[in-house]
Amino acid sequence: MSSCKTLIRTSFSILESKFHSFPQKPFYSLAFRPPIQGPICPYNVRSKQYGTIQAAISVERSNNSNSLVDDNEEESSKDNVEKLLTNGDDVMHFMKMERRCTAGESRGSSSKKERWFPYLDRYKCGDDVYLSSSEVVEAVGPYLMEERKERFVRVARNRSYSVCLVVEGLRDFGNVSAAFRSADALGVQSVHVVSCDSSKRYRENRHVSMGAEKWLDIELWDTPQECFEVLRSRGYRIATTHVGMDAVSIYDMDWSCPTAIVVGNENRGISNEALQLSDLHCSIPMKGMVDSFNVSVAAGILLHHAVCDRVSRLGGHGDLTSYENQILLAEFSLRHSKSAISIAHEYAKRRAAMLMPKL
Repeated sequence: MSSCKTLIRTSFSILESKFHSFPQKPFYSLAFRPPIQGPICPYNVRSKQYGTIQAAISVERSNNSNSLVDDNEEESSKDNVEKLLTNGDDVMHFMKMERRCTAGESRGSSSKKERWFPYLDRYKCGDDVYLSSSEVVEAVGPYLMEERKERFVRVARNRSYSVCLVVEGLRDFGNVSAAFRSADALGVQSVHVVSCDSSKRYRENRHVSMGAEKWLDIELWDTPQECFEVLRSRGYRIATTHVGMDAVSIYDMDWSCPTAIVVGNENRGISNEALQLSDLHCSIPMKGMVDSFNVSVAAGILLHHAVCDRVSRLGGHGDLTSYENQILLAEFSLRHSKSAISIAHEYAKRRAAMLMPKL
């Protein structure tokens, strides 16, 4: 036994002498790590440097530059779409720039009725304190990453209000979320939700919107009549999806005309009230044994064809003027995060202080 102990001690002595013969380099054990220089970045994700704490509002998802979902917002157990559609006040607060009250409200000196665009060129920061869209972009822009700003510009350039989506009486928030996602992906900015039965109960929803609801203009209505009246005042024709003898193929329609596409309930489809109040019925030609698509799939097909038809007729889907693009760009900048709102308000305070006459 003593010989074994002697052999072990001798072996360790040899190893120790060899270890010390190599050039000395710092050795870190699990119990001690040197101080980390710079900002700590968890989960082995590369961090970005910011000049101020407020500038950190542009923190993005690592390796996911295609996502416009802000990481500063905590994920809740309930889908954002469900919370929005069950609380009308949340939907209205979601939109930041001031909205026009009526379709015929003019933005300039011309008395000609303009095509529908919902926003005014001002953002309210307090009592009688407003920022224009250019001032909002100037205030928030320095705190956004360049790739995010470029994304906002590109998305706004491809947006249109000439086609809008109306979902009526859907009972599955998953279908609503999927329809929202298709609308956002195809450049359709305006989405309307008609709830025909205030006592309905929704099934467990699925997280399938990918944050699309954050960037869309969502409006809630209690009845098809209320929704359609407002849409007509904005210059839309109402096209309900329906399988019937009087239905027009979507391939025979001119989608360059401002059109509201209405899709209905998962089981019964469009309500009789909506069918009677619509301007036309349209359908997707079916080639198989079944005679309908899933409602969210149908919405995606309808919107995709509408965009393709507009591109072939008009040369593009996005049809906002430079003036409207600037306003929508400001809207996206304000929706980016809660910090963006604070930055805009601080900018307004500084501007007001500079304009205040000295005594």
